[in-house]
Amino acid sequence: MSPSTMRIALVGNPNCGKTALFNQLTGGRQKVANYAGVTVERKEGRFTAPSGRVLHILDLPGAYSFDATSPDEAITRDVCQGRYPGEAAPDLIVCVADATNLRLHLRFVLEVRRLGRPVVLALNMMDAARRRGMVIDTQKLSQRLGVPVVETVAVQRGGARLLIERIDQAVPAIVPSAIDDASVEQLHAEVRSILAETVSLSRDTAAVDDAIDRWALHPVFGLAILAALMFMIFQAVFSWAQPVMDAIQAGIAALGTWTTSFLPPDSALHSLLNDGVFAGLGAVLVFLPQILILFLFILVLEESGYLPRAAFLLDRMMFRVGLTGRAFIPLLSSFACAIPGIMATRSISDPRDRLTTIMVAPLMTCSARLPVYTLLIAAFIPNHSVGIFNLQGIVLFVLYFAGIFSALGVAFVMKRFRKDRSEHALIMELPSYRLPHVRDIALGLWERALIFLKRVGGIITALTVLLWFLSSFPGAPEGATQPAIDYSLAGMLGRGLQYVFAPIGFNWQICIALVPGLAAREVAVAALGTVYAMSGSDDAVASQLGPVIAHSWSLATALSLLAWYVFAPQCMSTLAVIRRETNSWRNVAVAAGYLFGLAYLASLATYQIARALS
Repeated sequence: MSPSTMRIALVGNPNCGKTALFNQLTGGRQKVANYAGVTVERKEGRFTAPSGRVLHILDLPGAYSFDATSPDEAITRDVCQGRYPGEAAPDLIVCVADATNLRLHLRFVLEVRRLGRPVVLALNMMDAARRRGMVIDTQKLSQRLGVPVVETVAVQRGGARLLIERIDQAVPAIVPSAIDDASVEQLHAEVRSILAETVSLSRDTAAVDDAIDRWALHPVFGLAILAALMFMIFQAVFSWAQPVMDAIQAGIAALGTWTTSFLPPDSALHSLLNDGVFAGLGAVLVFLPQILILFLFILVLEESGYLPRAAFLLDRMMFRVGLTGRAFIPLLSSFACAIPGIMATRSISDPRDRLTTIMVAPLMTCSARLPVYTLLIAAFIPNHSVGIFNLQGIVLFVLYFAGIFSALGVAFVMKRFRKDRSEHALIMELPSYRLPHVRDIALGLWERALIFLKRVGGIITALTVLLWFLSSFPGAPEGATQPAIDYSLAGMLGRGLQYVFAPIGFNWQICIALVPGLAAREVAVAALGTVYAMSGSDDAVASQLGPVIAHSWSLATALSLLAWYVFAPQCMSTLAVIRRETNSWRNVAVAAGYLFGLAYLASLATYQIARALS
């Protein structure tokens, strides 16, 4: 790397504000990928310093220690040591520490010193430290550590100015000292000694944290608050998104009409665009607002510091069914997508607890299920109010909790097969409460919107076009009286599968949609749009799919399909990640087998009971 550039590794404990600092330094100039051969996320960004030097900043996974207990910590250690294959050693390490919790974070700083590389310590959240009445002598702290120390407030504009100025200068390498070979006990003793000399505070925790935690961590009221938050999220998914959904729906319909108006109505290209692309993609894109609302709440809860408290609150209950409180955050992440949720289980050190969490993570209602749920709920559940609540939102809430209770049940069964039944104690950091920063939330939503749109523009488009081809050929014979799709390859496949799915109420159109839906759950909605467009339904099926299926299906069939999607592993990517994270095809087979089994039994019971009651 030339002298005009510098490679910087950003490291720190989880919840230190490292990612917020990375976002402020790099903005939208980021690249996100995975490290070669593993599923650990790699984030790199670029920043031009005032001197003109280009800074390449690598945001490494959070780590508590170089004595790695997870793949994330192992990668952070190896990259910092310059031993990770294909990754150049950093020219400078910026170690980010939460100024309000130096007792925990300074131990890792001392471990980073052992590397002998140039290091800068960024004391983050200094605004919160001052509000707590903490006084940190940064000059004396720098002398004790032997590294430059700067103050930062990652969530404020200009809060990284001092850090930028310092890293734009030459930072000398550290001369190893005796402490560099110290044991863990000696490191803790050194931290206590440093804190005694450099930090004074009026009290250990902020009054506002204590006041909130008296309610948020209460064994009764805390659980009630958590349940109310979850209920509010599902209400908002329906209520807030509807105006934007209507606008997207109208826009897609108008774009489709305008685009196809230049083509002969009987041409194959007209059919491909109208019945394939716009019917399929339009049926999926309309759900983007609901998905982003779900992500918005998850990001806010994460940034505010509430999620670790929820994990602590639920630990006792989760342990009784075979999980731990540490499983809460991976499982909550699975509400967005099971893939990062499964990857987040690397923070669980016990291999059996980790495997249990991985196996039940697909039962969490991910955002890919949301298009299917909202389509069926809007088509079959009246938009009525139950008191101050929306009936459709209540049904969505029930579906989400069906997945949660199913996961707890499966974990309980798995616990029966475990030989170890010992008690445990959950020890985890509870970060300070803080107001989420609008910029970080916006960046998080933007990244997730791009991921969704890339899926729509990639895999869903390809599968929609493939399904259009299967639904169009070989075409209806001369004198045919049924729609052309009845004579197509897709029609033949759907009618073959119908023998298997008839007991649970699925028609052949649903059977067709389930096949491409194995690639990604939301593809099923696009597939239904394409199938019903090819079946001769209304030309504007992309915006009329709900009324079409409401007219064509019984309520029992709709409820059966909802039950199917609570359990079915309609996502090959999730199964692939299970294989990579557990290195076992057996675990993949067990996960797929029990999920499909539960899905079929739940749909069978739902369909037969609904028919009997109708």
